[in-house]
Amino acid sequence: MNAIVTGRPLPALNAPSTHGPFDSVSLRGKPFVLYFYPKDNTPGCTTESQNFRDLHEQFKAIDCQIYGISRDSLGSHENFTEKQSLPFALISDADETLCELFGVIKMKNMYGKQVRGLDRSTFLIDRQGVLVQEWRSVHVPGHAEEVLQAARNLAA
Repeated sequence: MNAIVTGRPLPALNAPSTHGPFDSVSLRGKPFVLYFYPKDNTPGCTTESQNFRDLHEQFKAIDCQIYGISRDSLGSHENFTEKQSLPFALISDADETLCELFGVIKMKNMYGKQVRGLDRSTFLIDRQGVLVQEWRSVHVPGHAEEVLQAARNLAA
């Protein structure tokens, strides 16, 4: 699979999620957001997910779906979803297929050691399945609001 490119249609994406199988082709006709985050139940990831949760109704009002993605298992995602009352699906990418496709895996320093980590990133896909905007190395404060504004601009 080739890496994704802004301005081009995404390839068909399929993965398990907390709401059943995720299939990007079935989303044609609706914009959607894919936000990649490092790990369930960690401070930054929890805050980011809560921010998207708190804006969910506003995304829904413009017919835009939200999907969170990490390498955690479906079981971990289900617990995280329940604990945080997340109304949207979390996608499990345990084999890193989507992470590799979107280029979100990179070397990070953790306690002075180099480790492969997930770079917090978000992608906005339009009604035709085209990647229209991406945010890489995301800082959580204000991010969900910025993505909402970009999604509103698509709807306008």
